[in-house]
Amino acid sequence: MLRLQLGPADLCRVRFGDRLHPVGTALLAGQWLRDPTVAVLAPALAERATAVEATGAAQAATAILRHLLPERGRLPDFVTPLDGLESLAAGLEAIRATPACRVRAEATASYAGVSATPLRRRFAAADPEVLDLFGGAVASWFDTVLAPLWPDLVSTHRQQVTLASQRLAQHGLAGLFAGLHPAIRWHEPVLEVRTWWSGDVAGTGHGVILLPSPFAGLRPRVLVQPGRPILLVYPAPMPIRADTPEGDPLGRLLGATRAAVLRRLAGEGGLTTTALSRAVGVSLSSASEHATALRAAGLVVSEREGGTVRHHVTPLGAGLLGAGPPGGLS
Repeated sequence: MLRLQLGPADLCRVRFGDRLHPVGTALLAGQWLRDPTVAVLAPALAERATAVEATGAAQAATAILRHLLPERGRLPDFVTPLDGLESLAAGLEAIRATPACRVRAEATASYAGVSATPLRRRFAAADPEVLDLFGGAVASWFDTVLAPLWPDLVSTHRQQVTLASQRLAQHGLAGLFAGLHPAIRWHEPVLEVRTWWSGDVAGTGHGVILLPSPFAGLRPRVLVQPGRPILLVYPAPMPIRADTPEGDPLGRLLGATRAAVLRRLAGEGGLTTTALSRAVGVSLSSASEHATALRAAGLVVSEREGGTVRHHVTPLGAGLLGAGPPGGLS
């Protein structure tokens, strides 16, 4: 558990990132798609990435990125910089401008559990040629895999920021933090985050930037640099059109949003109504209506847990998704 000790100077500067970071999003997405338990939440995107990555320049780019970056967990902080927000090229330039000592420290730490190779050694040594190779791989992967989805990602980001801003206006800062993600908890003056590293960290005095991202993975990501705002990237819903391909028969049968609800429940192993509304990006009442309709069709079962209701996919629902035979029949 990471415990962020936030002072008044940090709390009065809590704000949302006004846009997605192209380089940071691309690298998180590349890692996200390597985990089959996570990628199942957006099968259409995973299938498209697999198809694209098997051809031409994208295949080489994928091989380079998978070799240089860890398969899961914390990425080296310098590859997801705060700077370079305005464009892919600006983000890559920010990576190239990282001091060599920082590249060495962070890359070496990320390689603790993998074998050393000549390319990894050169990357950890901040070799300019390998950094350029890395940058080219990021640009190629972004252009071939992520760029077609970018307008949907931008639109979803704006919707998430709008919803969160409304919670802030209605319930204050404590209500905002409570509604971001189950792995984030506010115990004044400490913001607890179940992320990929742990410890007690003092606020920087420059505030906190909140960034919802469908590619954060199973846990939020936190970047802390002296003299800079703390960056907190937390999991957000995947755009519906990325979850549901145009020819998706389940989407045609149930409707795109209801199909997305069923897939989310299957992928998460069950969700409360509140968590479901956040996961799909719909209102609480809409999430309840979809769950009720799916329950009436025998695709979902709902169980009360204290003051909440948790929804699970039934064997029939799992069979409809292709995750197993309906009703347990073989």
